[in-house]
Amino acid sequence: MALYVQAIVNGFLVGGVYSLMALGLSLIFGVMRVINFAHGDMMVWGMYLSYWLFVTAGVDPYLSILVTGSAIFLLGAAVQKGLVNRILDAPHEMQILLMLGVALVLENLALMVWGPDPRRVSTTYALSTFWLGPIVFDLPKVATFGLALALALGLYLFLKKTDLGRMIRAASDNQIGALLVGTDILKVFTLAFGIGAACVGAAGSLMTPFLPFSPSTGLFFTITSFNIVIIGGMGSFLGAFVGGLLVGVSESLGAVILVPSLKEIVSFILLVLILLFRPQGLLGGSR
Repeated sequence: MALYVQAIVNGFLVGGVYSLMALGLSLIFGVMRVINFAHGDMMVWGMYLSYWLFVTAGVDPYLSILVTGSAIFLLGAAVQKGLVNRILDAPHEMQILLMLGVALVLENLALMVWGPDPRRVSTTYALSTFWLGPIVFDLPKVATFGLALALALGLYLFLKKTDLGRMIRAASDNQIGALLVGTDILKVFTLAFGIGAACVGAAGSLMTPFLPFSPSTGLFFTITSFNIVIIGGMGSFLGAFVGGLLVGVSESLGAVILVPSLKEIVSFILLVLILLFRPQGLLGGSR
């Protein structure tokens, strides 16, 4: 029983970062109805930027989220303004092909700059732990969960309490209505895409102390993000957060029940069940 409780705790802690990762994807889709297939590769670039800052300047990964989040925000805003805005009214097939192309470019740029070998940020506290009864807590994962939760809460308050956040929510709910009251929709789209990219860039920095990464890791993060937002509900803020926790726990339990190499199969079984019985997701709307 202690082994299963330990797996649930570990999955819950990792699921917090998954939630932050999926929030960015859900925000982009909720506002623009654009599926960002380059989401995971943007996260990998956040991880590499954090690694570079640690190696060259000794900046702790948890401090580098300010830099990586800002850098990936600019990357996302540039992709939105320079590419996505041109095909907003195009068929979804063109949007998918465009974002797949962006993903391939980002992956191959990372391969050219950093090489194919896996990297990892080796901090002094990487193996630090503490115990609560029979359950051991990994200090980097606890810190990562706390920071991810704080960033998710900050994003929620931004969307609910600020004028810019209200503009984003208005554009998501009714674009024509937002236009009629004078909202600059294209600027809102650029801001939303940048914020979504910043979330995944920050999530990348938070995962570097305990997860090795390489240029090809982006595909895993993209698939995981899609899994989470479909389970939670496309475009739902709370759904993305709950979905991230569910996927994290299901993968951790899958590693115990089955074998670590097959841990993702449990979350994909959950995905299939959601698509069969509640295709709008656990907390998604009727759409």
